[in-house]
Amino acid sequence: MNKLLFAGLLLALPLSLAAAPQSVNVPLPAPSATPSATPTAAAAFAQLDPAQQRQRRSDYAAWRALPEGERERIRQAAARFAALPADQQQRLRAQFQAQDQAFREGWRLGPQLGAEFPKLHGLFGFVPPQQRDAVLAVLRQLSPSQLAQLALVAQRTPPQERDSVRSAFLTVPAAERDTWLKRQAGQ
Repeated sequence: MNKLLFAGLLLALPLSLAAAPQSVNVPLPAPSATPSATPTAAAAFAQLDPAQQRQRRSDYAAWRALPEGERERIRQAAARFAALPADQQQRLRAQFQAQDQAFREGWRLGPQLGAEFPKLHGLFGFVPPQQRDAVLAVLRQLSPSQLAQLALVAQRTPPQERDSVRSAFLTVPAAERDTWLKRQAGQ
């Protein structure tokens, strides 16, 4: 799982760098048991230091929190990544690691939210823990056009108003979100 999430995040990097994505047409591998289910994976986990184990647990929790459609997109990206030459894989890893930590963490939200996270970071980068689940649930319900509008709102919201705008957004019923977003984005 950890390799799948990392590969999915790495493949998203060229998009974030505004590079033309390379198309690699690779057949997907047949479904198999998850790597974490094997005895060797358990033994390898036991060999990690406590900080690495916490990171792995956090990665797994992020993976499990993703909708199945997002996980499938990451599996497909992992298959394409695995088919790349080793030097290209290493180059992508280095590019991803060179990015800001907040940017890298945003990709843990999956391909759809991860792509928009740098723009949404102002409003949603520092959500109080008690709001986190509600925020993620609402953000995952948004269409790509709604996410784009929300990104405009996030970028135009002054820091002193972020908490109130975020709270207002979260209270808007789903049926009224388009209208609210258009009004807030000035459209």
